[in-house]
Amino acid sequence: MNLHDFYFDLPKELIAQDPLEDRSGSKLLVLDKQTGQRQHRIFKDVIEYLNPGDCLVINNTRVLPARLIGAKEGTGAKIEILLLKRKQDNIWETLVKPGKKARPGARISFGDGILVGEVLDIVEEGNRLVRFEYEGIFEEVLDQLGEMPLPPYITHQLKDKERYQTVYAKHNGSAAAPTAGLHFTKELLEQIREKGVKIANVTLHVGLGTFRPVKVENILEHHMHSEFYCIEEEDAEIINHTKRTGGRVISVGTTSTRTLESVANEDGMIRAGSGWTDIFIYPGYRFKVIDALITNFHLPESTLLMLVSALAGREHIMEAYEEAVKERYRFFSFGDAMLIQ
Repeated sequence: MNLHDFYFDLPKELIAQDPLEDRSGSKLLVLDKQTGQRQHRIFKDVIEYLNPGDCLVINNTRVLPARLIGAKEGTGAKIEILLLKRKQDNIWETLVKPGKKARPGARISFGDGILVGEVLDIVEEGNRLVRFEYEGIFEEVLDQLGEMPLPPYITHQLKDKERYQTVYAKHNGSAAAPTAGLHFTKELLEQIREKGVKIANVTLHVGLGTFRPVKVENILEHHMHSEFYCIEEEDAEIINHTKRTGGRVISVGTTSTRTLESVANEDGMIRAGSGWTDIFIYPGYRFKVIDALITNFHLPESTLLMLVSALAGREHIMEAYEEAVKERYRFFSFGDAMLIQ
């Protein structure tokens, strides 16, 4: 299967730069995965497609304001650090720009010394291990000094940090938002519950690998990034009960999907627990748990586009994307949504 099979032409002006005022006011393209038929709705109408006894699975990860801009001690050179993965209490794997100014031993000051980072080592792909020194609680220091690590295709400044968080974000750890969840409001979730739809949580901390381009022509040779997940016993039971009683499991986002499919047995039952997943879902994959998916519109030739193509068929997806471009849907993180059912 070739990379170019997942290419589509996207006008630059359709890349959403800002979140809508009303989270649930975005467009919603509803796609029938069997027939390829499409409907055009507003996101808040999604409730009409959910039935009592169904289960909506949301990813409750919270995005860290993980972008730090500081000055190198001694020279004052500007250095940007992006936190990727906590290795120990105060030691993080990071992405540093410019790398040549961040050799082991270099010290970088943030917020006039409120936070100081020392480069310990250079690891895989040129990433840096950095040990941080600070007083108080690291997450509070980060809230004070850090910026949201918006994707590279978003060039506008984000006025309100919370707009790059879901309304149910809980557990700190992501380098990017699970963007399908950005469309939900607390009111809409409450209406969904009142309709008799169960809501289950999973946690998958989204890594920046989600934006890493596929660089091999044969997609089977692509090395998938690894991300940490956690599922509580109570949530696993809600999902398993839904499967046993004939309800549908509707995943909110590709991150929830990858988590569920990583922990499922062949019968579609899932187990509670935590670990790392590098599951790569592409056409030909047989889904074990999820029946439907709420998702955003993804980058051309991305692993996320391959995942949705596995669920609905490549032809159906590429036709839907062509129509979305024609209908001027907004694409990517702050863009519009799709329900595949």
